[in-house]
Amino acid sequence: MPHEASRPASLRLDRRPTPVGEALIITDETGALRAFDFADYESRMLRLMARHYPGLELSKGEAPRAIAAAVDAYFLGDLGSLDHLTWKTNGTEFQRRVWAGLCTIPAGKTLSYQGLAFQVGSPKGMRAVGLANGANPIAIVVPCHRVIGASGRLTGYGGGLERKAWLLRHEGADFLP
Repeated sequence: MPHEASRPASLRLDRRPTPVGEALIITDETGALRAFDFADYESRMLRLMARHYPGLELSKGEAPRAIAAAVDAYFLGDLGSLDHLTWKTNGTEFQRRVWAGLCTIPAGKTLSYQGLAFQVGSPKGMRAVGLANGANPIAIVVPCHRVIGASGRLTGYGGGLERKAWLLRHEGADFLP
């Protein structure tokens, strides 16, 4: 469930193993998810957190039990387990609209950038939708991996195309390699 982000009082980082690499989970003092990425992209995520929350230190700490359990359940095959997590983001109104639109794509389905642009009310904004999709700070939970090219082929993914292919296969989605 998306919420517009106010400045958090604190941020904590948890690390969890997954079949596609170590996950980095950032939550705030209320237990809301602020970022989700993978260890091989940690520097990018830390730059994003510094830009969105300047001067706020990131401390080590466990993610709330509900978030950790939902992440584990997703990778064990409960594809809807992430759907009800509370997350908060900064970003423009347009970015948040795109990120909310991503959450309407069910597991096992994909949508083209053009389809997402129509869905968020910006039918000629495919490029802008692509940029907003790429700026998504909450991978998997805000399922930007479900957006593919109009041809059905995989296109860019901030976590790498191999990981995107794995996630889509895990969810049973059809796509062209």
